[in-house]
Amino acid sequence: MFKLRLLLLAVLVMGCTPFFAAQRPKPVAYPDLPPGPMQATARTACTECHDEHIIVQQRLSKDAWTKDVDKMIRWGTLLDPKDRDALIDYLSTNFPPEKSADPIAKVAKGKQR
Repeated sequence: MFKLRLLLLAVLVMGCTPFFAAQRPKPVAYPDLPPGPMQATARTACTECHDEHIIVQQRLSKDAWTKDVDKMIRWGTLLDPKDRDALIDYLSTNFPPEKSADPIAKVAKGKQR
């Protein structure tokens, strides 16, 4: 009798798992990096350690981007040295301090906009 109950419990758990898994919140979609000749390089060099939203949220001057990129190079990012200056230009052009970051919409559980 115990084995039958254990088997029924296992079947119940296995049968309900997809329903509970469907209740997990879906990941937030973040904007893609802006198009440009260094988009793929930025994705390769930066997203090895960071999500794209970290990059998109940054608003730095060219000097600050230079320091940040140089720091990441010291920490081991995969960036061809000949692409360093072009990547800094790409980041400082697309994510300057005077351009505000797009806010990420957050919706409270159970509410819709």
